[in-house]
Amino acid sequence: MRKRVFSGARPTGRQHIGNYIGAIQNYVKLQDDYDCIYCIVDLHALTTLESTSELQQNIFEMTLDWLAAGIDPKRSIVFVQSHVPEVTELFTLLGMLTPLGWLLRVPTFKEKARMQPQNVNYGLVGYPVLMAADIMLYKSDAVPVGEDQLPHLEMTREIVRRFNYIFGDTFPEPQARLTNYPMVRGLDGGQKMGKSYNNHIELAATPEETLERVKTAVTDPARQRRNDPGHPEVCNVFSLQKFFNESRVQEIESQCRVAGIGCVDCKKLLAAGINSSLKDFRERRAKLEKDPDHIYQILADGARRAQDIAGQTIGEVKLKMGLSRHD
Repeated sequence: MRKRVFSGARPTGRQHIGNYIGAIQNYVKLQDDYDCIYCIVDLHALTTLESTSELQQNIFEMTLDWLAAGIDPKRSIVFVQSHVPEVTELFTLLGMLTPLGWLLRVPTFKEKARMQPQNVNYGLVGYPVLMAADIMLYKSDAVPVGEDQLPHLEMTREIVRRFNYIFGDTFPEPQARLTNYPMVRGLDGGQKMGKSYNNHIELAATPEETLERVKTAVTDPARQRRNDPGHPEVCNVFSLQKFFNESRVQEIESQCRVAGIGCVDCKKLLAAGINSSLKDFRERRAKLEKDPDHIYQILADGARRAQDIAGQTIGEVKLKMGLSRHD
């Protein structure tokens, strides 16, 4: 039997090229070698959302991007986290085993608490336990993650070991599957690409919108004039060329170093490369968008398939924890 992969992502709406390079393309490739379960984690989103008015639309938009990118609902399970309520039950049970000290030491909790001091809620503290419940509910063998999620995954592994030690061997210890592009810097050249920083390019953007966004990108800070030689190794635009203009990377690099190509032209090349790479994706997405009932049917079917697995796991967990009887 093939091993099982689980990955969840918060419903942030339309996905951007950082999501694609850092995660989605890997999701698609993993389907060839694993049984994949991909979850839109709406419960996780509630830990930081101040309003849920756009939550359902964000779920729909994210699903469109995943499917258009090549996640196949016939080969993989695609669903919404809250549509399988067993995850909240396992979350509660795992919470009984997880020391508070573990959770308070998680770096991302400290960061989130600093960002939203007025809303340090129980869900935010327990976020890694809910993540562990997501992964363990489906007895996942591997989890594709970015580097920033490694502390959470290690927490899952700790919880797995604790459960197995107390109640007997039940869950596999999930292994991290890091992508080749673990973090994509935003157009501002500094922090990670993300909507909250407004430094992103949406996958579903039009060619014109893509060009306008690329024009705002920070390039080589040492290159002040067109005739100055460039330093592609520190240029964020060049780092994206490696993905969207792979066949021309050496040419672009050599031209940059001798000032044979200016930053303006380099940005135009990048925009053209992005638009060419995403042309088929955008056509598939536009077609899917015309049939929302089909999208919701895929999510409903995915939830049913996920629940078949989840029910078996919860039954085993309750039995081992003494919450149900041996018949």
